[in-house]
Amino acid sequence: MANTAAAIWDQLQALAKPTLAELFAAERARVAALATRLELPGGSILFDWAKTHLDAAHIAAFEALAETMDFAGRRAALFAGDIVNITEGRPAEHTAQRGVGKDTSVEEAQALHARMWALVEAIHGGALGEVKHLIHIGIGGSALGPALAVDALTRDGAVVDVHVVSNIDGCALEAAFAACDPATTLIAVASKTFTTIETLTNATSALTWLNENGVSDAYGRVIALTAAPEKAVEWGVDETRVLPFNEGVGGRYSLWSSIGFPVAMAIGWEGFAEFLNGAAAVDRHFRDTDNAANLCLRAAFADLYYTHLLGCQTRACFAYDERIRLLPSYLQQLEMESNGKRVTVDGAPLAGPSAPITWGGVGTDAQHAVFQLLHQGTNVVPVDFIASIAPGDDLDPAHHRILLMNCFAQGAALMAGKQTSDPARSYPGNRPSATILVDDLNPATLGALIAFHEHRTFANAVLLGINPFDQFGVELGKEIAKQIEHGGASFDASTEALLAAAGL
Repeated sequence: MANTAAAIWDQLQALAKPTLAELFAAERARVAALATRLELPGGSILFDWAKTHLDAAHIAAFEALAETMDFAGRRAALFAGDIVNITEGRPAEHTAQRGVGKDTSVEEAQALHARMWALVEAIHGGALGEVKHLIHIGIGGSALGPALAVDALTRDGAVVDVHVVSNIDGCALEAAFAACDPATTLIAVASKTFTTIETLTNATSALTWLNENGVSDAYGRVIALTAAPEKAVEWGVDETRVLPFNEGVGGRYSLWSSIGFPVAMAIGWEGFAEFLNGAAAVDRHFRDTDNAANLCLRAAFADLYYTHLLGCQTRACFAYDERIRLLPSYLQQLEMESNGKRVTVDGAPLAGPSAPITWGGVGTDAQHAVFQLLHQGTNVVPVDFIASIAPGDDLDPAHHRILLMNCFAQGAALMAGKQTSDPARSYPGNRPSATILVDDLNPATLGALIAFHEHRTFANAVLLGINPFDQFGVELGKEIAKQIEHGGASFDASTEALLAAAGL
């Protein structure tokens, strides 16, 4: 397989690389071929990859690469609940949480969702007294996903006011305390293993805050979200308020499980169900569609074009919608923790680059901060623009019209460039971008956007031959932090001096 894959990469390198202007001039049907609308429960999404450098020859070679790397087989294994996380001996069953996957796993997910639904409905109905606030404590995927969804979907108000806290820096927790009344606040503690030191430290401080402010049964205000329910009970949470999820659901893929509890608390169960349904629609598209017609796989083809064939080290995502301002941060973890690897599933060194650095921001703010480099810098950066046709505000329509005009203008300008007699005012052009345009941002379309990026990440991993579901790279720093805490270990001179300066 490796030799065949290497030969295909050689073929890809040897192919002619027309400019975007040349591609548009030569292919009258280019937009029709590379801009595809996907119908979803909450409206459609247009995925426009026309302003990337993909052409028929490159797509054909990438399709051959996908066949060589057994994309169909690895995709089938993912949905079948097989062991796809080889290093940890686990399946990756986040799609089962959305109703698409191994039958028994789907049934288990539905049963656990029913348990969560019952608790959410009970809380909304007053079973735990008046609840106005929820402080959700987690880190990584246990926090980024809920923060994104809550921020995006509660701009018009929330059933319960949710504050997501992840940072061990006490300033983050104090800010949540300041916004909440302890008498009407619940604490959600989200940890897959229920051993995460940052999360449990924050949770302990939250319990202290409740106790110091007159809450007689602080533990009675705690909901645990975990794949280790016995540890949550041991920690002190009543088993009736523990919401488990399957061990095969990875942290950054866990939003669809009980980790989504704060989302359901904020928008209600009906909205959370729509969120799941939107993601499931993308699951079915990804599972049932082959070759470049598969939108997630097509996006991976473009990603690999730029990292492997043009040597691009970063990819930018700009949300031209304030409601999804946290999406670039969410994608950073999803893509960089999943595919930031240096060895294949067999343990062999990668023959080329893995994931690019994912970064981004919010339009139009970013235009006045970083777009100078995108248009005229020496680095070529593929850009994704994400926007909604329907506005998220009730102000003068001019606001949203200007927002969308700027979004589309940036993509056009990156591609076209502008040549003048003044080098400082010239733009090279031929810079790639893709645009994802939703009809409206709602629970279903947000779920679909997140699922699209999950499967795009998986497709990239398959084509690279790596495992996207482990994350051992985060462990070494944790080990050294424990050594510092326990004392007796020695480090390099710089670290020793920093520890001394901080009084550690």
